[in-house]
Amino acid sequence: MSVRDRAKAVTTWLDDRIGFSSLKPLAKKKTVPVHRHTFWYYLGGMIVFLFVLQVSTGILLIFYYRPSAEHAFESVQFLMAEVKFGWLIRSIHSWGANLMIFMVFVHLFSVMLLKAYRSPRELTWISGALLLMLALGLGFTGYLLPWNELAFFATRVGTEIPGVLPGVGHFIRTFLRGGDDVGGATLTRFYALHVSVLPALVFMLIGLHVLLVQRHGMSVPPAIERSGRPMRTIPFFPNFLLRDLVGWLSALAILAAMAAFFPAHLGAKADPFAAAPAGIRPEWYFMFMFQTLKYLPARIVGIEGELVGIGAFGLAAVFLLFVPFIDRGNRSSRILTWLTYGALGYIILFTYLGYTANPDI
Repeated sequence: MSVRDRAKAVTTWLDDRIGFSSLKPLAKKKTVPVHRHTFWYYLGGMIVFLFVLQVSTGILLIFYYRPSAEHAFESVQFLMAEVKFGWLIRSIHSWGANLMIFMVFVHLFSVMLLKAYRSPRELTWISGALLLMLALGLGFTGYLLPWNELAFFATRVGTEIPGVLPGVGHFIRTFLRGGDDVGGATLTRFYALHVSVLPALVFMLIGLHVLLVQRHGMSVPPAIERSGRPMRTIPFFPNFLLRDLVGWLSALAILAAMAAFFPAHLGAKADPFAAAPAGIRPEWYFMFMFQTLKYLPARIVGIEGELVGIGAFGLAAVFLLFVPFIDRGNRSSRILTWLTYGALGYIILFTYLGYTANPDI
C-alpha cells in the first residue's frame, strides 16, 4: 500500500468516527458579504487567533513559572536570562495581551457603529461584551504574576478601589487579595484566575459567540441594506479564510518585531514593606478609569467621589450589555451612535491625560 493510500485510509477511518465530511456542505454554503465595511469582519478572527497565541505562549511560560511570593520573580528572571528564547516567549505574551485587548476594544466599537447588534444578534453582542470584561480581567490578573515592584503596588491600588463600595466592598477586596493586603495569597489567587478560571470562561464564551455568528451570519450595516443594491458575497472557505490567515501572520510578525526590539522588562522584585515607587499606574486599558477617579472631588453631593466614579463605570458596563434592547431604531439609534463617538473620544482623551498630565505619577 502506498503512502497516499495509507493516508486516505486513515482519513476515511477518522471521518467515519468524527464526521469531517459533514462540514464540507457548511463550508461551501457559508458566504461573507462584500461591501465598503467588510474589513471589520476580520477583527473577530484576529481576536480568536491572538487568544490562542496567548494560551500557547502561556503554557510555555507555565513550565518555568512558580506561583509563590518567594519564587515568582526569580522564576521569571531565570526564564528570561537562562532559558533559550524565554525572553522572546514572555515578550510575545506581554505584547500579545496588549494587542488582543486593543483589538477587542476596536471590534466592540466597530460593532456599535455598524449596528451589528440588531435582532437577532442580541446574544452575540452580550457574549462579546462579556468577552471584553473577561479580557480586562485577564490583563489585570496577569499583571501581578511577575511579582515585580510596579505590578505589586499597581495591584494594591487596583484592589483597593472596590473596597469603597458599601456593603460588599470589603468582601470583594478581601476576595481578590486573599487577605487584608496584597501578598502571597493574592499571587496564588491571581495565578489561578489567570491560567484556569478566566481562560475557561473565555473558551466557553468564544464557543458561544462563534456558534451565534455561524447561526445568524455576518451583519450588514443598515446603510448598505437601505441602498437596495444587490449584495455581492465571497465564499468563507477558502477566500475569506485565506485573507484571515494573512491578517494572523501579519499580527504574528508585528508581535515578533515588538518583542525583539522592545522586549518585556522585569524591573525590581516586589518588597511589600518598601514605599511605593514613582511611576505607579495601571496598564493603558485601565488608564481612562484611573484618571477619571483622580479628577473626581472628594465628595459629590455628600457621596464619596470615588464611589460615584465606580458606580458610574458599573452602570456603563450594564448599559453596554443592554445596548441591543435600548436601540429601538431611528432616534434612539442616532443617540447611541453619538454616545459611541463620545465614549471613544472620552477613553482616548483620558488615556492621553493619564500619561501626560502627571508624568511622574
